[in-house]
Amino acid sequence: MKLLDRQQMESLSRFKSEKFLTTSFFLNTDKGHLSRKEILVAAKNLITEARTRMDGLDLGKDIKASLCRDLDNITDFCSQNMTSNSQGVAVFSCQGERFWEDIHLPHPPRNRILFDHNPYIRPLSQILGRYHRICVFLVGRQSAKWYSVLMGEIAPLDTLANELPVHDKEGDFDGTSVRRIERHVEAHVHDHYKKASQRTFDLFKKEKFDWLFLGCEDGFFSDLELFLHSYLRDRMKGRLKAKPSDRDDKVLKEAVDLEDQLNKAAEEEIVRRLVAELEKGGLAVSGVKETLRRLNQVEVQTLVVTHNFAATGKICPKCRFLYLDEAVCPSCQKATGPVVDVVDEAIESAFRSHAEVKHITPPSKLDHYGKIGAFLRYKV
Repeated sequence: MKLLDRQQMESLSRFKSEKFLTTSFFLNTDKGHLSRKEILVAAKNLITEARTRMDGLDLGKDIKASLCRDLDNITDFCSQNMTSNSQGVAVFSCQGERFWEDIHLPHPPRNRILFDHNPYIRPLSQILGRYHRICVFLVGRQSAKWYSVLMGEIAPLDTLANELPVHDKEGDFDGTSVRRIERHVEAHVHDHYKKASQRTFDLFKKEKFDWLFLGCEDGFFSDLELFLHSYLRDRMKGRLKAKPSDRDDKVLKEAVDLEDQLNKAAEEEIVRRLVAELEKGGLAVSGVKETLRRLNQVEVQTLVVTHNFAATGKICPKCRFLYLDEAVCPSCQKATGPVVDVVDEAIESAFRSHAEVKHITPPSKLDHYGKIGAFLRYKV
């Protein structure tokens, strides 16, 4: 299965076994930088290290047996599934509950295996945050072409041909008929752009893409933009130099480069907004402790986290509230238990409360505010 959308992560975040632990496995399978042998060796070393770590854990016999089956099945999976072109794989397994989910990733993750009560979904969140559903609309005087670009892959959506009128200049002495035919041709092109714009809106209603990238001649851009439905103008994020006649790989490279530029600018903007909101004492908080407190109170609208930032913390076994260092849950007075990465738990909590999660590439100004923060829905 391919990583497609947030719903997959939300579904994974809801899985929890009361009796067994879940194994989360991530492997870089980028064959552009690694040979098949290197990938298999890395997988074998990860699984061997995980078995050693599991043997040292103070766990019940049934829990260890379930983890052993997880690792056996992951070993089999790796030996049989290294022929795909995916950049990485993620496996979530809890054989004690007969739970298994494997996902092919469009971006290489960091190699790791974790044992926990919940699937470790943070790498999926980070990867999904990099990508958008993009419609590439390329239009010229005689043709138009549409592509879907998602997670570094391109697929054709539709094409439209426009056959221009032809004329014979013979017998034209003053140029009047030539000018009349030229106006007729331009009107024909104008109508072609109008039809192509409507086709783009029809595709939007079907595909529900997030962004629109447009490629057209400079002289027709302003007219073409006017033809676009307001929904499409809101989603138009940039222009490409590509033409309908260009090869798919050229179109893809240009689209991916533009997506990367837009992502970088968006990260800088969200950090700028967060810092501005913090400095004026507005609807924002920063730092692990305060961010966890607001997540517990379901006040977070958008969680903002530095890539790969981690911190140990505590969790209440009853309320599932998260803390940095509370030994006892202030809400129910139950003793809290340790969690290896409270930031990962915070991300899962944000998904469960339908908050957005934004991952920021370091270094950034967020580093000066505890590497984590949040925009709030309201202020108490």
